[in-house]
Amino acid sequence: MKIALIGASGFVGTALTNEALTRGHHVTAIVRHPEKITTQHDNLTVKKGDAFDKDQIKTLVAGHDIVISAYNPGWTNPNIYDDSLKGLQAIQQGVKESGVKRYLVIGGAGSLEIAPGVQLIDTPQFPAEYKAGASAARDYLNMIKKEEQLDWTFFSPAIEMHHGITTGRTGKYRLGTDQPVFNNENRSILSVEDLSIAVFDEVENKKFIKKRFTAAY
Repeated sequence: MKIALIGASGFVGTALTNEALTRGHHVTAIVRHPEKITTQHDNLTVKKGDAFDKDQIKTLVAGHDIVISAYNPGWTNPNIYDDSLKGLQAIQQGVKESGVKRYLVIGGAGSLEIAPGVQLIDTPQFPAEYKAGASAARDYLNMIKKEEQLDWTFFSPAIEMHHGITTGRTGKYRLGTDQPVFNNENRSILSVEDLSIAVFDEVENKKFIKKRFTAAY
């Protein structure tokens, strides 16, 4: 498949790029700073792109089979809420205008329900430093649910999905939809490598069109 990946140089984007190339897909990595991508591969093309510029996105993603957005303006960005929504909405519009039908967004875990009607982000335990970014992801999920033209999918990572998880690429995971997947220790955890497997299994199998899903061990 021909895959346009926005945000390919980030933590999640790098893992997604590696998984796509491992599977033999062709990847167009769209990033603000192309010099950050040092991987060289016959199936990898790196393009400079601005997530805020829908016309640029339209041009860059045209002709691909699917657009995957791993866009994140940065957790330390003081304007993360506004910049997240601005970028995500511009990307969505650019994809629509490009003629590509399939669009998969890497969102957040904050909107997952840990009890009926209670989302993780609204609990006292949710870290304050992630609240603005998680709020943007939740609000964008509500926006994209109204999207009728695109065959969209929204992926919420496990609650624990960060650099400190060292399980690597096991190929094992369990799927969920609007509630977190917990293991026997009541933890929702997944390595970024296995996140990438779950995402590309969905890219290839199309089980969650116009739906949100999640994955964890």
